[in-house]
Amino acid sequence: MNTFAVERKIAGWHIFVAIFALSLGILFGPLQAWEHMGWNTYPALQAVGLQSYYQGLTLHGVLNALVWTTFFITGFLTYVVAKSLNRGMTFPKLSWAAFFVMVIGLVMAAIPLLLNLATVLYTMYPPLQAPWYYYLGLTLVVVGSWMSGWSMLLTWNAWRKDNKGATTPFLALASLISMVLWQICTLGIASEILVLILPWSLGLVPGIDVQLSRTLFWFTGHPLVYFWLLPAYVSWYGMMPKQAGGKLFSEPLARLAFWLFLLLSTPLGFHHQYVDPGIPEGWKFLHAVLTLSVFFPSMLTAFNVVASLENGGRARGGTGLLMWIRSLPWGDPSFTAQSLAMIVFAFGGVGGVINASYNVNLVIHNTAWVPGHFHTTVGTGVTLTFIGILYWLIPHFTGKALWGRKWALWQAWLWTIGVAIFSQGLHRLGLLGAPRRTMLGVATDNYGTPEWLFPRLMTGLGGTIMLISFCVFLLVVIKTMRNKETAQVEMPVAEALHHETIPAWLNNWQPWLVGAVVLILIAYGPMLVQSIAQLQMTSPGFNGLW
Repeated sequence: MNTFAVERKIAGWHIFVAIFALSLGILFGPLQAWEHMGWNTYPALQAVGLQSYYQGLTLHGVLNALVWTTFFITGFLTYVVAKSLNRGMTFPKLSWAAFFVMVIGLVMAAIPLLLNLATVLYTMYPPLQAPWYYYLGLTLVVVGSWMSGWSMLLTWNAWRKDNKGATTPFLALASLISMVLWQICTLGIASEILVLILPWSLGLVPGIDVQLSRTLFWFTGHPLVYFWLLPAYVSWYGMMPKQAGGKLFSEPLARLAFWLFLLLSTPLGFHHQYVDPGIPEGWKFLHAVLTLSVFFPSMLTAFNVVASLENGGRARGGTGLLMWIRSLPWGDPSFTAQSLAMIVFAFGGVGGVINASYNVNLVIHNTAWVPGHFHTTVGTGVTLTFIGILYWLIPHFTGKALWGRKWALWQAWLWTIGVAIFSQGLHRLGLLGAPRRTMLGVATDNYGTPEWLFPRLMTGLGGTIMLISFCVFLLVVIKTMRNKETAQVEMPVAEALHHETIPAWLNNWQPWLVGAVVLILIAYGPMLVQSIAQLQMTSPGFNGLW
């Protein structure tokens, strides 16, 4: 019997680094929230090396949105692919090499971040400039994650040769689609760094083309959201129905949703550039349409996952139109955390439609609404789901029982309450015109309106509750690792409710990959050709501003 000992170690080390990064990065979040409500802690923290609000904002964004997610996803999906295919990694040394490349890159990027040499914010927009090794470090993190994806694909290819004509198991297919989407969309930021930013930061060219840099960044920047989200969907579709005591309502529909995300997720970056002057309105409108089209697989997911949970609730004795919800396993911290993440994410999805709308976006563009939105998506829909996964994954890896189930339940509810208050405050501030990435507590001494005060207080209160919730999570993790009580916890794998034959087109990569490439060429090709033909490497770099 394969115990997947190697894959457990690979995944375990990825997840250790992920939690470490989150533990550090999340500390800066409340500092931003407290500043917004008028309590500026940054002057007092200069003695320990934290020089400014913007250094804290950069650390919070990079460590949480990039490092935590990328390390967790590559580790988690490595294990899911192996377990789902019931075979170890074909080239485990490649997976280990990938991990070490990512760690080396993380160290290279972390040093200038901590020394306040790379305070260029999460988006690293030129002409803000960091040392060259910061950009190279981020590139190595991406390349290492590519290598992890290659290891998974090679393992699947070996499985396919041994199982000719067999349908790829859903969990493996969904995981591979997530990694292939990442391989495609990160070509944008890799090109930006290698072709534009590295030569510029090394002083090999006199300046940089800011417009082209922004375009290449957002080629990656929004598909990155789906790289964060799809591993959560892997759990929502393929694991949570089992935890709920039911089955996956429709496996073909689940596969279709993942294929549609692969097809539609990349050619939509211009909706982040609606106010950029160098992009014609027609191209922005095309990207708006494509962005709104991604809402369709999200709605498929909402229907399919809720139907699967209803199946579980009714299997546990639930009745009535909605009373089956009470029968779900709300005493299970893993299930509860992920269910609450779904609910918060649903509100974030509605806000995302507003962000994508060509005209309505102008009301909230670059306002505090935007961080309010993404704390309901990646900040909760994704992060709280990953925390819920860890509540079964850590006992599964260690053989130790989850410590403090009631503490873990309180953690999930506290996070949900905290983010509800926090994001509501930021959404209100955005609608009132408060800018994002701004020291609102300082700025409102001379700018702003009295109407901003209450939502600023909400932001500070919500951020504090989220910090308390995370401290509870760390307590549960540490106590679980030291727990003497043993437990045999299996990876939950949901069966399909209907044992249908999977159509060949839902098990075939070719049409979906070809379609994705064609859409990218249509949506980006002409504008990239024009931008490169009119390349203006003239903007000098600015550093040491904060």
